[in-house]
Order: sequence, then structure tokens, then C-alpha cells
Amino acid sequence: MPGKAAVTGEAPSAMVSTIDDTRFAERTPQGRLTAQRGLYAGPAPIVSKDLYAELEWGSAVRERAGIAIEPASKVSGNTYFGRFPASYWQRWTDVTEVQVEAVVTGDGQLSVGASDIEGDPRVVAAEVVAGAKQQKVTLTAKLDKFYDGGALWLDLETEGGQSLRVEKVRWTVEAPEKIRPTAVTICTMNRADDCLSNLQALAADVSSLETLDAIYVADQGTDLVESRDGFEQVAKDLGDKLHYIKQPNLGGAGGFTRGLYEVAGHTETEHANVLFMDDDVLLEPDLVIRMTAFSNRTVNPVIVGGQMLNLLHPNQLHVGAEYARLNTLEPGQPVQHSLSTADLLGVDEETLKPNRQERRLDAGYNGWWSCLIPYEVVKATGYPLPFFFQWDDAEYSYRARAHGFPTVTLPGAGVWHADFHWKDWDEWHRYFNLRNSIITAALHSPFNLNLLSRVLIAQLVRYLLGMQYGLSATLIKAVEDFLEGPEVLRDGGVAAMKEIRRIRDEYPETKRHKATDVPGIASNDIGIINSAPRPSMQRLVLIKRILDRVLGRSRHSLGAIPIDEAHWWHVATFDTAVVTDASQEGVRVRSYDRAKMFDLARRGAKVIQRLRKEGAAVQEQYKRAMPELTSRDNWKRLYEL
Repeated sequence: MPGKAAVTGEAPSAMVSTIDDTRFAERTPQGRLTAQRGLYAGPAPIVSKDLYAELEWGSAVRERAGIAIEPASKVSGNTYFGRFPASYWQRWTDVTEVQVEAVVTGDGQLSVGASDIEGDPRVVAAEVVAGAKQQKVTLTAKLDKFYDGGALWLDLETEGGQSLRVEKVRWTVEAPEKIRPTAVTICTMNRADDCLSNLQALAADVSSLETLDAIYVADQGTDLVESRDGFEQVAKDLGDKLHYIKQPNLGGAGGFTRGLYEVAGHTETEHANVLFMDDDVLLEPDLVIRMTAFSNRTVNPVIVGGQMLNLLHPNQLHVGAEYARLNTLEPGQPVQHSLSTADLLGVDEETLKPNRQERRLDAGYNGWWSCLIPYEVVKATGYPLPFFFQWDDAEYSYRARAHGFPTVTLPGAGVWHADFHWKDWDEWHRYFNLRNSIITAALHSPFNLNLLSRVLIAQLVRYLLGMQYGLSATLIKAVEDFLEGPEVLRDGGVAAMKEIRRIRDEYPETKRHKATDVPGIASNDIGIINSAPRPSMQRLVLIKRILDRVLGRSRHSLGAIPIDEAHWWHVATFDTAVVTDASQEGVRVRSYDRAKMFDLARRGAKVIQRLRKEGAAVQEQYKRAMPELTSRDNWKRLYEL
């Protein structure tokens, strides 16, 4: 392998450090700073070109880097990827104007459109070209009327008899005095093909970007990225920028933190960035340009988050910006006025306006599918907690906010990630979700233990009524381990992962089966029994279902239940329910077991009562342990360096 492109170890568990002379330093910019590119097609055929540019009338050929417009046609860039998030630039940076540069051939008009908080459009700059041959056209727009909301975009139009080709579209701003170096960090485990695809996308599209200095791959699996045929070529293409590290599986927290650890140990400036990126996303490489440029111009360091689009439904935005209700353990809450599971090519059902995020939003945190963290934040806040995974992103953003570093979720900086609602809640990772959410609540919320206990009791009762005994045991184990105190985080979550999998393996309903091969049940005997509507008097229905369960009464002996109807009030009427898995790839068999139900109810009540009594003291233990848990020395120990 040439140069410093890749460094490997003897075995998947071997720990390999990057080359010691790697240094991150600020550089003097060469000309204006590219804030985003004007693109007219996505990175893969499954992505609609309408997310980049919309044909309002006429005909056009849309390509990745340019567009050819036929006579009497209009193409608008008022789209998800076509818009420049002017409101965010006005609020968080000291940039006062942006230029749109394009190379133009032919005849027609280029105009810069703008919107406000209500989405009402206006034109702020325009130029007509005639007989142009590879002519550079520059339009300027002020960033002065967008504080509460609004965006900018480029529209292209031809009259009859005119044709126009536009390419090399760039949105540029005045560069800072120095460019902040950025390292991309990809955490991967046994998703070698996905990870390699994203490395290839980066190599092909933005490897020469002046703000991108390094790409770290923290490979924690046994099916290694370096084993793939294309790895050697992508390592050559990326050259000194690629640093491939093999380490033990420490979850997403351990993988992403490795990038922070390496940059912190090899930087000559505190003005550096680390951009986290999931291994299994479909990457829009322009995200790197948009996030790094924005970070380079913010007046004060902020965490810059990218948005998530749903991979199975590429036109859907997961959420515009989100926050967590910490004391009630509820992540993923859309902030007020945020789009949520929104069709970006559709319209709002109430207003009938296109689904555009016009209003500027303040985020509570951002998922680590794409999230840029300035090194100044790490110096002041520390490293992430060794949570293994789940809630590490939320905890870090809330901790950073307490140190004066908010999180900004940047519209138009998007990647496609597997849809969350196609992942079943009843999985081993629910342990980490629960345990880590309680730790986060202890660190960053009022930690009202009466409220928290009611939340956990309500969850436990629903799980037991729904015959989810393994999920009930998962909840109990999560609370028990929280009460063990900070020592439970000592190994980064490795022992906890193994133990929760062992515990859940004892419960049959945690396993997925083919619908035609359900153990002990003939396929033809499983018919769908649909749910009644949500009860209007839920408390009375809850009491009735609990009594029926205690007395062993049921309405149905056997039936199939679609996943969207697997409510506690419905499942609790069955002896055996064959419930569709959220992945739609199989079913789970939930069977009533009175002995398990009583045992889990007793254990659950006991541990939640312990939480109510001991929680405040344990909270203080976590707060005292925070500096050590989030220290560089602790992560060095976990990495066995």
C-alpha cells in the first residue's frame, strides 16, 4: 500500500494507530470558499432528480454536474438539495452575501429566487445571457432578510427558440482568514461493502476538497473492509488522507470517538473539525462541502448536524430538527414547526404548500449519521461517554450545550439512512437505549424520580400485556445496571452486550421466524385478527386487561397481528399472537406465560422501587465520574493503546 494510505494489524482485534507524523493545521484559503455545489442529479439512480432541480415546464436533461434546457422551459432549484439555507447562514455566520457562479452556454435567463418564513417567493437577482459560450455568470444575493426563515435557489428559464446549458454551479462565500482542517470518521462493523461504497464516493467526488484533510475508518468487525477487492484502489485514490484502523468492537461510541481521539492527538490547531458519518448510509458527498464550509464561517464553534432522509423512501425527510425529553426518556422529538417523515416532493395536507423547511429551527441534538464536531467542543466538553451505542449523540450535544456549544441541524446537508420505523423495538439494543437514556437523564435533566418511575412502570405494564417477556427482562436489566453506577461503563459496554443477548435468548418471542415456518403452529391456522380502535377510556381498558391476564382469561387462542396493530390492548386478548416483525421479513410468536408474567412484574416493581429510593445517590456517582469517563486517558485505556 503506497504512502500512509492504510495501516493494518495482525488480526481483527489488533489495535493499530495512525502514522505519528500526521498533523492537522489551518491553511490560508485560495480564493472564495465553496459553500455548496449546484447539482442536478443524485448519487444513485434510486434518488429522484426532483430533489435537486424541478422541471416546472418544458424539457431538460438533468445530469450530476450540469443541465441542458430545451426551448420554452423552466427549471427551478427550489428543492431540498437545490436550496441554499440562507436563514442559517444569516443567523450563525458573519457572511453578508453569497454568490452563485455558473458556466453557461446558449441563451436564456438565470435568476436567484428567495423565500421567507411563509415560503413566499421573490427574485433577488437575475441575468439574461445571449450567445454565451462557456461564459462564467455570477449572481450575488445578500443574506439580510432571512433571520427567522427562508432560503435562496437558482432558477433557469428559456423562451421559444432558446436553449441553455448550465454547469459547474457553485455557491460561494468570502473565505475566512484560515481554513479549518476536517477529518471524516466512519465507524463500521461487518458492513464492509457499504463502507467501501462510501469511501469510493468520497474518493470520486470530494477527495480534493481543501477542507478535507483525513478520512478515518474505525473497523470493529470480523468481515473487514480491507478484505474487499476495491479497497486497494480506493486506498490509492485517497492516498495519505485515508487512515484505516482495526480495533475491538466498542460500538458506535467507540468507533466515532476514535476519530476525535486521533485528531486531538495529531493537531497543531484547536480549530479543527471531525465529521462523523455512518457506514451504511447512501452518501450525498456534497454534504461534506456544505457542513465544513458552514463550520468554517460560524462566528462561534457549533456542532453542525446533517439531516437524515429515509433510504427505503428516498423522498422522505426523517426530521428537520429534533430534541429529547430527557426525564421521560423520549428521544427523536421533532422541534416545533419541524417537518417529520415528510415527502419532500409533496405538499402539506393543511396548507397545501410544498414541504419545504422555511422556518429556521434550533435543534436539541443531532444523530451521528452525519455530525460535525469542532475540536474546541472536545477541549471544553471532553470525549463522548463510553455508552457503546444509543443516546451517545444526544448526551454529547446536551453536555456541549451546557458548555456553550449549541447544535445546528443544517437543511440540505442530507444522507439516506435506513428508515427507523422498519427496525423492531424488541431487540437487544433496547437495553442500551434504556440504560443510556436513564444515565443521560441523570446527567442533564431534573431527574424527577417519581416521574421516571411512572414512565418505566407504564412501559413494563405494556410489555407484559403484550407478552413481550424478553423486552420486559431487557428493561429490568437496564435499570439494574444503571443502579450499579459508573462502573457499568468501565469496559465500554462489551460485557453488557454479551449479557443482554444471553438474557434475551431465553425468551422465545425475541426470535424471528418465517411466516410459513413457525415452530409448533401450522401456517394455515394463522389468520389475521384485526385490532379495535384505540380505546377512548384507556385506563378502564388497562385495568380490565390486567385482570384478564391475572385470571388467565383471553378472547382469542391464536391469531396473526400486523405490526401496526400490535397494541397492548389488542395483543393482551390472545393466548398466542403471531406478530409481524417491524422489518416485514418475518414474524414473532408471543405466547401467554402466567408464571413469567408474575415473575417479571415482581422483579420490575422491585427494581423500579430501588430506582426511586437510590436514584439520587447514583446520579451523584455518575456526575462525579463524568470527567474520568470522558477523558482521553479513559479512551486510551479502552483502545488498549
